[in-house]
Amino acid sequence: MSASRTDNGAAALMDRMYRHQRHIYDASRKFYLLGRDALITGLAPPKGGTILEIGCGTGRNLIKAAKAYPHARLYGLDVSEEMLAQARKSIARAGLSERIQLAQADATAFDPLALFGVAAFDRVFISYALSMIPPWRDVLANACTFLTEGGSLHIVDFGDQAGLPAWFGRALRRWLSWFDVTPRLTLEEEIRALASARGLGCHFSKPLRAYAFEAVLQRP
Repeated sequence: MSASRTDNGAAALMDRMYRHQRHIYDASRKFYLLGRDALITGLAPPKGGTILEIGCGTGRNLIKAAKAYPHARLYGLDVSEEMLAQARKSIARAGLSERIQLAQADATAFDPLALFGVAAFDRVFISYALSMIPPWRDVLANACTFLTEGGSLHIVDFGDQAGLPAWFGRALRRWLSWFDVTPRLTLEEEIRALASARGLGCHFSKPLRAYAFEAVLQRP
């Protein structure tokens, strides 16, 4: 595994937030970051394909994807070195250090060739990271540029909870705000506009009564 460092305000903020939380992150988040495993199941990369996770955090998703797709090569980037430190430990414990490569980078502006020696990926996925990145539209636009022919971008994040009781949605958003998490309520509109502008196939769904938003953008 290799790391390419960045030095910016976003990295410092995330490092402060997760310096201690990283130790309990996976245990606490499994109850409400719903849809992550379904996203991984839907990746189905070609044999020998490449998979990139943007905002890989503790490496939980990369480890699951590596086990699900033993012939794939996996890469992950995150702006927080604290989270990457936890990811390296978890990946090493899983015996996957030779298959998963990590780097520290800004999701809105990174060069995968410089970071990983890979110019494009068969699958790119973003799991509950857009709701934590203020310039999230830039992340989406950037991610689409690194898809191979036939490659796809997979997204899951908090939805608008439109099918759930109003009090539930209000309570969830209030609680998420304590962690600087903001559901992207216009995600569908932005995804469809991006797909149209880039000539990409688009599938958007709202599972669990819109608790979550899921999207797949496919390059022809």
